Amino acid sequence: MRLIITLLMIALLAGTYSTAQNLSLKKTDQLFKNQAYTEAIVNYKNLETSEEVLQKLGDSYYYTNDFENAANTYTKLKDNFSSSLDKDRMYRYAHSLLGIKDYLAADVYLKTYYGKDWNTEEFLFELERTTPHVFEVVPIINKGSKSDFGLSFIDGKNVAFASSRNMDRPVFSWNGLPYLDLYEAELNGTTLSKVTPLSEEINTDLHESNAVFTNKGKVMYFNRNNEKRVKIDGDRVSNIQLYRAEKVDNKWTNVTLLPFNNELYSVEHPSISKDGKTLYFSSNMSGGYGEFDIYKIAINEDGSYGEPINLGNSINTAYRDQFPYISDINTLYYATNGKQGLGGLDLHRANMVNGEFDTPINLGTSINSSNDDYAFVIDEATNESYFSSNRDGLDQLYTGKREENILTKYQVVGVVQDSISRKTLPGSLVSLLDERGVVIDDMITGNDASYLFKIEPNKKYTVRATRKLYIPENVDFSTDKNGKVSHDIFLTLLSYQDAEETINADRKGEVQVELEQIFFDFDQAVIKPEAAATLDDLVAIMNKYPEMHVEVSAHTDVRGPSEYNLTLSNQRAASTMKYLISQGIDENRLRSIGYGEMQPLNECVKEGICIDEEYEINRRCEFKVMQ
Repeated sequence: MRLIITLLMIALLAGTYSTAQNLSLKKTDQLFKNQAYTEAIVNYKNLETSEEVLQKLGDSYYYTNDFENAANTYTKLKDNFSSSLDKDRMYRYAHSLLGIKDYLAADVYLKTYYGKDWNTEEFLFELERTTPHVFEVVPIINKGSKSDFGLSFIDGKNVAFASSRNMDRPVFSWNGLPYLDLYEAELNGTTLSKVTPLSEEINTDLHESNAVFTNKGKVMYFNRNNEKRVKIDGDRVSNIQLYRAEKVDNKWTNVTLLPFNNELYSVEHPSISKDGKTLYFSSNMSGGYGEFDIYKIAINEDGSYGEPINLGNSINTAYRDQFPYISDINTLYYATNGKQGLGGLDLHRANMVNGEFDTPINLGTSINSSNDDYAFVIDEATNESYFSSNRDGLDQLYTGKREENILTKYQVVGVVQDSISRKTLPGSLVSLLDERGVVIDDMITGNDASYLFKIEPNKKYTVRATRKLYIPENVDFSTDKNGKVSHDIFLTLLSYQDAEETINADRKGEVQVELEQIFFDFDQAVIKPEAAATLDDLVAIMNKYPEMHVEVSAHTDVRGPSEYNLTLSNQRAASTMKYLISQGIDENRLRSIGYGEMQPLNECVKEGICIDEEYEINRRCEFKVMQ
């Protein structure tokens, strides 16, 4: 009997333990679903190990940036449940390994994830060799700091940032820290002082962060999360929205929710262009490329807003593209974890060329870490930059002085010469073009006929030399990892005179295309068949040299009224030009002018002093090469 009772007690205890386990797992799963990851971690660690427990424990560590524990947990998951790494969890595992700098192990999963070769160590080596700038990074001294980020300038030395230092705020279940408030402070070098919270019109029991300012600090845009949670894909979510506020009589007021917000998605991380006409932000609204994309929207003169425009798949990825900052020279800086990098969010830069952003480049290993680096701002004139990072655990503010990377002096230099005489050609125009053929820089060579352009790594370029009366020369080159850092390119130009026997200087030194004489019927300006045959020779030359521009001029002798001769010569020049256009020559490459009797080639400057043959010499068309 005692044995039976004992067995019954064991069974009851086992049932109680099983029920407790199930209740605890259910409660913990709800914490995970509600994104209360800090609490969920404590519970999952004390639950019996299972595939689901390891999956969610690893995810909880990942979402709270504890990459070491995340990597260890995902490793246990892989070793014990080999089929449990779905694609998204494989990505998180790989980035956790990057976070602890286990690049070889990370590359195994990144190669599987992306379906192509992946070599992080080689990428980092190339990055150090090719990134245009390096940063001297130091933390900002900030008394009372407790998870601070998102520094921005108000005016002068006054700055704003977000912080979790207010212990009277509710606790954010995601990370166990108080909800964020916005603070104002004075920045002196690397030290923040006079830290003061913004007024209650701005700071609430919700999250406020990422404030940016315009109109001399009188207008502020900032983030605030919704108090109301909405159900999205079965989860209740409090999305982030953008607000605008105005400073009136030194007080923040008129706090307004921007009209393009939506409770079904987040709109966050504002940045304003220098002219105040464009607002950049990040959002996970539908129709994007991934988790969060960078957008822009027009701010109209009447204060209304245009429609959000996605910056496209050159900027945006399948993952997090956030924290845009548009500098005074319209360079876009932002953070992403969707491109090859060091781990977590990496800072990138994209230049604006002809209204479009070019291919982003990683800012390099001197500023990016294996954790999240984000919320970058910079004074392009002084090269003083500020950003946020959780590289040491909690979010913290950093400053970085930007300097040229002496390891990578990317430039193209050279001299412009005559291809026959080898004499230098001062005063030549040299242009630098991008891979689309768009001119991005140009210069006129000085007395030594030399040129120099600073260029960027991993780009294709063309350098072009042009000069009046010379055939332009283009040379293509690249600065990819198989190309050279510094390029010495001698540009040799061939003159039209050296290229063509029929192109020569006249007695005044002007370069002419020498053709058979063109004759017109008396008092007529119609191109005769024999004249057309001669002009076809000019058409062939201009087709051969598409950069050549020609002035078509017509001349008469002195016989007859001078005004009549001038009118007739203009008509003949125009008729000649019209024929050339009819044969496919672009009108913009031609100019016609009639000189009448003003430019004789001999001394026949009056009627009755020369024979017909001598007067005939002055009745002519000329074709002067203009460029």
